[in-house]
Amino acid sequence: MKNNPAVHSLGHAALVVAYVSLVVWIMNNGEHWFKQEQTILGPIAILLLFVFSAAVAGSLVLGWPVMMYLDGQKKEALNFFGLTLGWLAVAMAILLVLNLK
Repeated sequence: MKNNPAVHSLGHAALVVAYVSLVVWIMNNGEHWFKQEQTILGPIAILLLFVFSAAVAGSLVLGWPVMMYLDGQKKEALNFFGLTLGWLAVAMAILLVLNLK
């Protein structure tokens, strides 16, 4: 059975949403978990989290399309990338509408 690109890209987008939700949850609860002393370690940790998050989200959004592109499946790779971005846009729109209520 061949993998449906729309479903596969939805899975990637869902993983991005789940990862972002986890990072937001950690950041919202960070004050309660960590000391509130002013040291250089806090900003370093936040910047490292930002870099790590960019790598994780980037690999989820671009990893599979790049592998497809390098295997010669250029149209399919661009289609998969567009579908993933589309699913992320739908998720963002839903969250924005829910936030308005």
